[in-house]
Amino acid sequence: MKNMREYQICSNCVMDTTDSKIVFDKNGVCDHCNTFYTDILPKWHTDERGHKELEGIISKIKKEGKGKDFDCLMGMSGGIDSSYLLYVMVKKYGLRPLVFHVDAGWNSQIAVNNIERLVDGLGLDLYTEVINWEEIKDLQLAFFKSGVPHVDVPQDHAFFATMYKFASKHKIKYILTGGNYSTECVRNPLEWMYYQSDSIQLKDIYKKFGTGKLKDYPVSNILWHKIYLPYVRGIKLIRPLDFVPYNKDEAMQLLVDEFGYQKYPQKHFESRFTRFYEAYWLPEKFGYDTRKVQYSSLILTNQMTREEAIEALSKPGYDPETIAQDFEYIATKLGITVEELQSYMDAPNKTYKDYKSQENIYNIGAKVMRALGLEKGGKR
Repeated sequence: MKNMREYQICSNCVMDTTDSKIVFDKNGVCDHCNTFYTDILPKWHTDERGHKELEGIISKIKKEGKGKDFDCLMGMSGGIDSSYLLYVMVKKYGLRPLVFHVDAGWNSQIAVNNIERLVDGLGLDLYTEVINWEEIKDLQLAFFKSGVPHVDVPQDHAFFATMYKFASKHKIKYILTGGNYSTECVRNPLEWMYYQSDSIQLKDIYKKFGTGKLKDYPVSNILWHKIYLPYVRGIKLIRPLDFVPYNKDEAMQLLVDEFGYQKYPQKHFESRFTRFYEAYWLPEKFGYDTRKVQYSSLILTNQMTREEAIEALSKPGYDPETIAQDFEYIATKLGITVEELQSYMDAPNKTYKDYKSQENIYNIGAKVMRALGLEKGGKR
């Protein structure tokens, strides 16, 4: 929901009052920037210190993986973060990952090509888990009907739940993810993208607006993957890109040169659904432009200037000439008419607060993580 505050944009990045909780200091610098400078930057090392710490982690992974077909699980979407992670971990650090991909039915052809090129080029094995299309389709429609902004939750929830369940079943101790501070040090405001791991909210929305039952769809819950798996089963989630220098444009060019990697116009555009949702649905229906989060992260990590970001934001994130076809593609794939999808666009906006949730548990967890210095950026 758009807020009624007088408009203000950060003097340092491009976050603004479309984030209704944003706070500015006396110099007009926002809390996203100040959090980065005080909480993240002092503890974030990509120099020799980071390299040594990562070497220690990798030696443990290799030791525990000795004699096995692979020594870790690495999620692969075809996006730049997961692709570069795969390259660095294999070529520079000599890991032997099982590459894990979750197909939720929305892969772009570019993503399929990029995954194939990286996996083949590095001589790795790829395991693909295909989500039950009828179930995820019904769940995505339920989210559209609910009126919340975070309609990408069914896809995101399936990604991490499937990977955790696979690791648990096959007793894999290490999951490596492309999450990183270099491109994700600014978090999406909670009202824009609510926690994708909140199974209570997911089930509540499906109960109210779904038409069937979730028999195959992988539902996780916060206690299972935040407490049971890491502390009882010993499964560790590692973010190696936080320990090494990572410049997005340089990394992308390296992959282009080495593997014929194809670039995406924007982060997360490897999924056709996410492309539509982030570039069109969120900004047009709710006024939330995730490019502000992405560009602000790049500004803070010196990969983009504020002027470049403002210039890019002056243009829509979607192509005005093809959005009608994209709209029709989404509707047709979901098995509804363009008119029905438009009716969800025109319906009153809701928030995560309109449905059951585990927000209190997340709030407690966030306080603990902050106290331990473990809070991470990126998508929720």
